[in-house]
Amino acid sequence: MHEAGRILVLDILEILQEHTDQNNRITQKELINLLVDQYDYNENLYKKRKTVRRHLEHLLRHEAEHPLRKEPKVLYGPKKESGEDEAQETNKNKTMTNFGYAHTFQQKELRLLIDSLLFSPRIPNAERKQLIEKLESLTSKHFESSLDLVRTTNKPQLLVQDLFKHIESLEKAMQDNKKVSFQYANYTVDQHNKLQLTNRQNSRGEDRTYLINPYELVATDGKYYLICNNDPFDNVSHYRVDRMMNVEIVNERRKPMRKVRGLENGLDLSRHIAEHIYMFGGQSTTVSLRFKKYVLNEFIDWFGTNDLYFSNQTEDEVTVTVKVNETAMRKWALQYALHVTVTSPRSLVEDIKDDLRQAMARYDL
Repeated sequence: MHEAGRILVLDILEILQEHTDQNNRITQKELINLLVDQYDYNENLYKKRKTVRRHLEHLLRHEAEHPLRKEPKVLYGPKKESGEDEAQETNKNKTMTNFGYAHTFQQKELRLLIDSLLFSPRIPNAERKQLIEKLESLTSKHFESSLDLVRTTNKPQLLVQDLFKHIESLEKAMQDNKKVSFQYANYTVDQHNKLQLTNRQNSRGEDRTYLINPYELVATDGKYYLICNNDPFDNVSHYRVDRMMNVEIVNERRKPMRKVRGLENGLDLSRHIAEHIYMFGGQSTTVSLRFKKYVLNEFIDWFGTNDLYFSNQTEDEVTVTVKVNETAMRKWALQYALHVTVTSPRSLVEDIKDDLRQAMARYDL
């Protein structure tokens, strides 16, 4: 093959790697358009369709020989029509169609690798970004747009078998502005004292089906959550994606975010996560608490650094005011009860005091 031919083959391979994968193919005509528009080939290339087709056929016959190859790869070629034999198909496809590049990594495998970087708190942000960009370059350009729908707060996570399937369905629903239905599972212990997942039941003892309006996927505290609205209510809900069962896209437009209480002005994800540290639903409220300074690092780990107001500092203690989900703060305050005192609102203070009294009663032997 002469030098010009080798360059054309390399350019064809580069286009196939960037623009195609197992789910996204291109035709010979689209390939020529890209060569002309992005690689500055002369428009006479349209008259040399046979040359492009010959190179494509060469790649299909000798794909193990091209210079960019380090491990075997397969170019997905033309599909046969039902009832056509191979010779008829070759004659039919004077212009070849339906070509894609078989990348080394499947997209779900790349997502797993990227998630491992996103959830690693020890990798600096700049290095993490560079590594993720390198991983994204191992597949087609179509992968980045789907990844943008998942956000992270950089905490470790364990995956379950159907998680990727659930995420793909939820991403599709959000892209198409559709609702989603699913069943939701809880852990229970059966009659043999074995742990199992069972779907939540309705009042009739049947598996309960949830119909929700999905808005955002978030990875936090080692788990994926869906931020959504549960029909027919008007507040924000959160669901663990790994506990969703039978996720299905419903052919019905989702409720606009502006009609959901708390999302009228859109979703500020960083603020939302900081206010919902345990991903409980419900409204956020302004809470004041006083704690020992040696707890400050743990407090920042949970609540971040934005919108915190400190006051009344002494050598050992400090007061902070933060906007947070009240149920989440109630749980967090119990976790750090030896070091933290919630001072307002009064209703939350009384709830925590009642929790502590009940906890003490369990230890009265």
